[in-house]
Amino acid sequence: MTAIRLLNEQQTLAALPDLSEVLADCVEGGASLGFMSPYRPDDAVPFWQGVAAAVGRGEVLLVVAEDEEGRVLGTVQVGLATKPNQPHRGDLMKLLVHRWARGLGLSRLLMEAAEEAAAKAGRTLLVLDTATGEPAEKIYERFGWSRTGVIPNYALFPDGRYCDTTIFYKQIGRTAG
Repeated sequence: MTAIRLLNEQQTLAALPDLSEVLADCVEGGASLGFMSPYRPDDAVPFWQGVAAAVGRGEVLLVVAEDEEGRVLGTVQVGLATKPNQPHRGDLMKLLVHRWARGLGLSRLLMEAAEEAAAKAGRTLLVLDTATGEPAEKIYERFGWSRTGVIPNYALFPDGRYCDTTIFYKQIGRTAG
């Protein structure tokens, strides 16, 4: 049985080892997430400490999927800190599922929970970017996200190769206007 929950700052800090393991596994699996290989769980701790602080400031929503023992199997974030003219928008960030936990439907559960939490936080539009041609691109399409375009050579894969990036958006909740 998998539990999906929104973490507060203290819970995020308590989950640092698991969160760091998931991020390191995804980077070492080749995901373009802003980090370069080699990338160990210890390397991920400062990143997650920053996420915990952002959660504490109300700038980020952090959703996790946990197994029966409370071990984090996957996670996703929604960035809420926006400019004054964008209080309705959120940025979906770092949908991560540990490689040995893939194929269990966790991506869908995490995305549904993130969209629901974002809507409760007053967001009606979510945007994201993902490496073009990678499995996540097809996942977002299946979950009803709309593709807007591709930016060539936007980022690097962990091994140093360039990767194109596809931009997606999704209307959620009640759209104003």
